[in-house]
Amino acid sequence: MTRPPRWRRLPLRVRLVAGFATAMLIVLTAAGAFVYLRVRYALDLRLNEDLTAQAGQLATSVAHGGPPTVTPGTAYQLVDTTNHVVAASSGLTGSSLLSTGQAAAARAHPLRADRGPLFPIRANTLRLYAVPLHTTGPAVVGVVAVRRDQRDEALRELIGQLALANLAALAVASLVGYRLTRAALAPVERYRTEAARIAGGATGLRLAVPERTDDEITRLGQTLNQMLAALESALDRERRLVHDASHELRTPLTLIHTEIELALRRPRSTAELEQTLRNVAADADRLRALADTLLTVGVQPPPAPGESADLAALTDEVAARYPDTRTEHHEPAVAPGDGDRLRQVLTNLLDNATRHGQPPVTVTTGRAGTAVYLRVHDRGPGIDPGFLDQATARFTRADTARTTPGTGLGLAVVDAIVAAHRGQLRLCSNGIHRRADNGTGFPVACEHPANGTTISVLLPAEPPPTEPGTTNHGSAAGGLGEGAAGAPPGDGRGDDAETAADRARQSPQHRHD
Repeated sequence: MTRPPRWRRLPLRVRLVAGFATAMLIVLTAAGAFVYLRVRYALDLRLNEDLTAQAGQLATSVAHGGPPTVTPGTAYQLVDTTNHVVAASSGLTGSSLLSTGQAAAARAHPLRADRGPLFPIRANTLRLYAVPLHTTGPAVVGVVAVRRDQRDEALRELIGQLALANLAALAVASLVGYRLTRAALAPVERYRTEAARIAGGATGLRLAVPERTDDEITRLGQTLNQMLAALESALDRERRLVHDASHELRTPLTLIHTEIELALRRPRSTAELEQTLRNVAADADRLRALADTLLTVGVQPPPAPGESADLAALTDEVAARYPDTRTEHHEPAVAPGDGDRLRQVLTNLLDNATRHGQPPVTVTTGRAGTAVYLRVHDRGPGIDPGFLDQATARFTRADTARTTPGTGLGLAVVDAIVAAHRGQLRLCSNGIHRRADNGTGFPVACEHPANGTTISVLLPAEPPPTEPGTTNHGSAAGGLGEGAAGAPPGDGRGDDAETAADRARQSPQHRHD
């Protein structure tokens, strides 16, 4: 595995401050260079203007045959074609200020040049301006020069001041950047500390998120709190599942162990051993069925694209196995979904109705807007209102049902399958209504007798085929496909639901027991 670069291993705070300081250094250097160039340009412009005026005065005086004339404080030289000095001001009678190449260039056009660098500091630094002379004498080039001491000194002082100012500004900016970075990352460090406590086993803790701010760190804390709540809820469900599963699995395992121990306690006849094996096989089948049911509750993928199921056909097929059960079909009820799993839903509902309710049991299918429904109604005493909210939980059974066979997983499996199909499960008993909270809602009113127990399954309907050249706009009670499919109950769409219910009641095919 390739190790990251050394700078990538530095703390984030250090990397942020280093990047900020580097950017500030570049900006300050660019600003200082701009100021330096502008000041140097202004100083050079003044020198060049003075030299131009002095060179013009020198060339005029030489062209009229008089002595060379320049303003006091300005030095000059007159050189011939071989770059030898013909005449010069005091102190410049020695060698020419121009090199051979510069002298040759000055004979063709005016030339500016500096003598001596800005750094290091040296004496006698000059600014030169050479112009060709149009005379008949030996001098062909006139050179005027002024000292650059003041100009160079001003530029050196400017460079020093800019360097000090930039360093001070960089230090202040780096300090401010460090403080701001530390303040900005302090909540992250606090989140890390609290997350470490949670990872260490602390329960019920949440990150301390400011309530009156809405920045990125605050939103991160809120998202982490939501994630922690979801993980804690999932962990609680897992613990409950393990606890309940271990409790339910202990019974068949104990029975198997007891049967084997009894068989080994004394010699048994062949018939007795066969009976023991049959008992063990029955307990093993119960154990396998319970394990399969647990897997069904825990893993429910959505149906494959393109699958669909006719609820009316499934109802006729499954209800035929249950005596005292009749079916009613209104409009065609075709839903996208897995037929085998929806068949299991109906089987579990009919098992509950025939085991805990009273005949006759009625299964109704139909369509309301863009939803299809499947309702199972029995005329039993109904479900205890205090149990309705937990009826779909795993291994939960009402007190009145504990004397009958079962594990308390039937409605949990139904709820898991319905949620995987983006549907909704409703439990209604003696006028009390409960909807399983799986995040899906339909604006469809409950239509069933007031007495007894009715369990309704609502699924998104398969879109009806459209004729060529027409557009399917849905129905007034619809909207389940996009806007209303995920709308929670009571979200303001009650008028549409009532309209759909009224139309259903007026239909001549609509019947109840």
